[in-house]
This record gives sequence, C-alpha cells and structure tokens, in this order.
Amino acid sequence: MKLKGPSKKKVFKSIIYIVIIYLVFSITFYYSLKNSNNINNTKFINFLLEGGNSHLLGDYKLVDIVNSSTNYLFNIDFKNPSTILNTSILGGKKSNIEAVYNDDYSNLEELKKISSYMEDPNPVDVNNPIVYIYNSHQLENYDSSNLDIYGITPNVLMASYLLKEKLNSKGISTIVEDTNLTEFLSINGWNHASSYKASRIFILDKKNKYSSLKYFIDIHRDSVGKSSTTTKIGEKDYAKILFVVGLEHDNYKDNLHTAETINNLVNKYYPSLSKGILKKEGIGVDGIYNQDISPNSILIEVGGVDNNIDEVLNTVDALSNVISYYINGENNG
Repeated sequence: MKLKGPSKKKVFKSIIYIVIIYLVFSITFYYSLKNSNNINNTKFINFLLEGGNSHLLGDYKLVDIVNSSTNYLFNIDFKNPSTILNTSILGGKKSNIEAVYNDDYSNLEELKKISSYMEDPNPVDVNNPIVYIYNSHQLENYDSSNLDIYGITPNVLMASYLLKEKLNSKGISTIVEDTNLTEFLSINGWNHASSYKASRIFILDKKNKYSSLKYFIDIHRDSVGKSSTTTKIGEKDYAKILFVVGLEHDNYKDNLHTAETINNLVNKYYPSLSKGILKKEGIGVDGIYNQDISPNSILIEVGGVDNNIDEVLNTVDALSNVISYYINGENNG
C-alpha cells in the first residue's frame, strides 16, 4: 500500500503561510529600524530598560500572532530582549562580525575600534546623590556578536547607566561619571596605567561637588571565558560578579567589610551569582583602586568578555536589589 504524502495544495498553503510571516515581520522590523533613525548605544540602553522590545510591540502588536512561528522559523523570540537584533532577517543571515576583546589598553586607538564611549541616554540633575558609579576602564567590552552591525558595542559604561536607572527607580539617588575617560587619558598623554589616576580626579571632583555621596562603585568586567562568568538562577542566565579589594592602603579593612557585607547579601538572594572577593596587592597591581577615598568604595567585576548584554542586564537588576538592601539597612547575610 502506498502512503500518500501531503497534497500539493497543502504544501502550497504552507509555503504561502511562511512567506506571509516572513514578509510581515521583515517589513515591521525594517520600518521600526528606519523610524528609529538607526539604533545606537544610547537608544539601545532605553530599549533594554523598556523590556527589550516593548516599544516595538506597543507599535505593532505582533507578539501573539507570530511569536511562536518566528521563534521556530527564524530563532527569534519577541519575549527575549536581544534575539530580535541577534538575527538579521532582512539580510537573511547572521552577522559574520565576531566580538574581539583586548585587555591591553596600551593602544587606545585600537581599543576604540571594538568599544566606544556613549553618552548617558537619560541625563538628570540630581541634587543630593548618595551613589556614584564610574568606570576606571570605560571601554571594557562585552560580547557584541550581531549587535555591532547596528552600531551597538555593549561595555561596562552601558552597564553603569543601566544600574543607575535601576537604583534611581528604587528611590536611591544615583549618578554616573559620564566624562569620556579615554579621551581624557589621550589629551593628557597618559596610558592605560594611569586609568585609576584619571578616575580618581573625577571621583574627588564629584565628592567635592556632592557632599551627600556615600557609596562609590567602580564597575569592570573580567577577561576570562564565559563558562566561569555565567550562571543560571531560575530561568535566567546571569553574568557572575567578583568583588576586588585593594590591600595597599591603611583603611582597606573598611572596604573589605563593605565588600563582604554586600557579598553576603548576594549569596543570600542570588546563590551562585558571586565568585567571591579577590584581594589584591603586590607588584603589577594597583593595590588601592581609589578605595582609600571612602570606606564604602567597591570595585565590582560584572561578567566577562563573552557575556551578552541580556546576562549583564539580569545581573544589574540583581545588583540593584542587593545594593538597595544594603543601603536601606539589611546588612546581615
């Protein structure tokens, strides 16, 4: 007995269905990009803060209609913040550009080719900030696979802006150092080794300007592989964090206590997120990291070079919760 295959009519209908889905999504995506005047770093920060793709869904209401089909056909999930950008439908294939990292900051011009300074997308005047976030190494980059074709180069400065927004939304008055430190180094003829000297100038300036400041957070990222910088908590992937404490100043025990307290809170609410506390001293390291300025000065490495911005955003959300608990008095892990 010969089994019948699908009729030509059914095959034709299936092809038409696929073509319609492809065209609807492609046209929608094309015009969303066109109307946005090209996505860039600062716009992408708001894109993430709004839930990844909420403005797109608000304009076109497509998620319930085509999400399951596009996820199957094109590996796109409207409910995932970056999969829309991770696949180039109009081009028919993913970008061949691979993220490259360079922890040798001796050539700042080369570094600027793989990462870039970005302005604060939501600048606000804050009268009495209590948290100051900065990046001694502003251009430490994250995985930008399939994002750089849109002019997006995720880095630690982007993470700082995201954390600022999260903290301010919780009522914790926060500012970010948005001076272009790479250009500041270049103008002064300083190399990478002077990064902490450069950031110190701006820390002291902000401390002098805002007597209300109590907490100073320097955000970096690690250079090791993704297997050691990523963890899964519940249904989400997170970029792991690591606290770094310099031991080469008289008051390092205060900084160590601050790091230990926050780390205990991280372990309590987000088990496996923290890699612990790294104590640094000796030849070849800074050993102070400007932590002598305040007992509440901490350096946090958020993820590594292979982490994507979704994983970083999940961690920033967790950090904002933990920092809120710490500042509001829940200091026991």
